[in-house]
Amino acid sequence: MENIIKAAVERGASDLHIKAGDVFRARIAGVLKPLTKQRLTPEQTRAITLRMIPNEEDRKRIDQIRDYDCSWGAPGIGRFRVNILRQRSSFMVVMRVIPFDVPTLEKLHLPQVLTKIAEADSGLVLVTGGSGSGKTSTVAALVHYINSTSNKHIVTLEDPIEFLHRDVKSSVTQREIGMDTESFTTGLKAAMRQDPDVIVLGELPDAATLDTVLRAAEDGKLIITSVPTPDAAHTVSRLVAMFPSGEQEVARLRVAETMTAVVSQRLVPRADESGRTAAVEVLRATPEIRELLLDGDRAGDLPDAIAAGRDRHGTQTFDQHLSDLVEAGMVTAQVARAAARDPKSFGGSRG
Repeated sequence: MENIIKAAVERGASDLHIKAGDVFRARIAGVLKPLTKQRLTPEQTRAITLRMIPNEEDRKRIDQIRDYDCSWGAPGIGRFRVNILRQRSSFMVVMRVIPFDVPTLEKLHLPQVLTKIAEADSGLVLVTGGSGSGKTSTVAALVHYINSTSNKHIVTLEDPIEFLHRDVKSSVTQREIGMDTESFTTGLKAAMRQDPDVIVLGELPDAATLDTVLRAAEDGKLIITSVPTPDAAHTVSRLVAMFPSGEQEVARLRVAETMTAVVSQRLVPRADESGRTAAVEVLRATPEIRELLLDGDRAGDLPDAIAAGRDRHGTQTFDQHLSDLVEAGMVTAQVARAAARDPKSFGGSRG
C-alpha cells in the first residue's frame, strides 16, 4: 500500500481513492486515473482503514464508524488529510495529499494585496470557495506570511491539522479538533484565554461559533477562517443566515463592522497543462463596501464596487483576475470564458 501511495505522490497526485471492489485510483492533473490492476477486497480496505486511524479508541470501534476525518503520514511518503466512509457496507478511504512545505502567497501566485490583508491587526478575514478550490492552502499561506513577518501568537483550530507550521518570528499553536480540544466552539472560547493575536479556524460550523468569532474580532483579534461559498456576496448572506431570523439584522451589522476582507477563489486549468491555478476575487472592507454589506438588498452591487476599488484598494473581481491570467499566458481565453461572470469580455460566448 505504501509503495503505491508513494508512487502516486511522485506522479503529482492530489488525491487517492481506495475502495473495496475497485483498484487504487489517484487524481493527477485533475483527472482520476487507475494505479493498479488488482481490485481491493473488503478485508483489504478494512485493514488499510485501521492503518489510517490514529486514535486507539477509534480503532476499537471501527465497525461503528460511518464517516471519519483524520490525518496520516509516513516518512519518505508524505502527509495526508484522510476521509473514511462506508459505501455498500464496505470501507472507502479518500486521501488528500498535504505538501510537507507550507505554501507561500508567491508560490500560489496569489494577489499581492493579500500581504496587506495578512498585516491587519484585527477583524475577520474569510477565505471562500467550493470544495477543492485551494482554501486550505491559501489560509496556510496567510499564516506563513504572518509567522514570517510578525511577532505574534497564532492559534489554529483544525479538523484535522494539515500543514505543520514551525515557529519563525511568531509562536504558532496548532490544535486538532477531537485530539487537542473538544470542538471548534470549545477551542475558540479557550483560545480567547491564551493571549492570541491571530486565531485561525478550519471552518464555521454553527451560529454559536460564528457569534464567538465576531466577539473575538470585536475584541481586537484577527480571525482567519474559511467558508464554502462562491463569492463575497454569497459569503455575507451565508453568515447572516446562520443566525435566527430575529437576530439577523444585528448579525449583518456585526459582520459589516468586523469584516476585513473576503478572498474567494476557484481553480482553473493552466494553459501549459501543468496543473491548475487560482482565479481570485478580493473584497476589502472599505467604507463604501461596508455600506453595501449593511444593506442586504444591495448585494448585487458588490461586484461593481470591488472592480472600482482595484487601483486604490487592490480589490478585484474574478473577471479582472481572469483577464490578468489570460494576459500573462497562464490560462487560455477559452478557460477564462468558461469561468467568467461575463464571458463576452473574453471574446466570443461561453462554450
